[in-house]
Amino acid sequence: MNRMYQVSTLQALAMGYTRSVVTVGELRSHGTTGLGTFNGVDGEMIMIDGRCYRAKEDGSVFEADDEMGVPFASVSNFKGERSFVTEEDLDIGKLKDVLNNKIEEKFGLNSMHIVTLEGEFEVVHARSESPTYSIHVSLKEILSKTQKSFEFDNIKGTMVCVYYPDYMDGINASGWHLHFISDDRTRGGHVFELKMKAGASGKVDKINNIELQLPLEPVFDTYSLKQASEKEIKQVEQGKE
Repeated sequence: MNRMYQVSTLQALAMGYTRSVVTVGELRSHGTTGLGTFNGVDGEMIMIDGRCYRAKEDGSVFEADDEMGVPFASVSNFKGERSFVTEEDLDIGKLKDVLNNKIEEKFGLNSMHIVTLEGEFEVVHARSESPTYSIHVSLKEILSKTQKSFEFDNIKGTMVCVYYPDYMDGINASGWHLHFISDDRTRGGHVFELKMKAGASGKVDKINNIELQLPLEPVFDTYSLKQASEKEIKQVEQGKE
């Protein structure tokens, strides 16, 4: 049985709970592939092949130390149970349509999924951010000050794509959440637009079990998590207003 290991919730992150819940080392013991961020929203996380990478605010990527803190993440032990190849050039909207069709083939819209997609990209528009250490400052406000956008042109790499169904919105972003890392593991970030060439190689895991690790410190219980609106979560997820 495939299991998703989820650190905290997107609602908590959106409301400003950006403190460490587990370490990178602990996270790696629960999965090989996934997405997240670091203590203080110190960049975007790409977990792939059992290694954890941090994309900085300029899009440069470094392997994260096991001692780094993690306030939010979703990872699983990726198996790549199904494979496919994309048949046409895709922007992000068409890519999400392709991914939705792939999971619908196995009646999977109410389950979680992780997909890796390796190929060539004409362009990748992405973002990351520098850290802000605060309490009760919303992620939207943090990103308005720290978020930087950048573009990668004519680059080979891998998209790590995490899907949560609509009814789990708030635990994570419903739909697809996409991060990119280059083949040489030097560039990456949270993706909000792309142009991907035909012939990309995809692998899919359907996930039907979740372990949710909530923060243990008392300050977590001072957050009113339902105040995180769906619109605000979508703005944060899409990386733009």
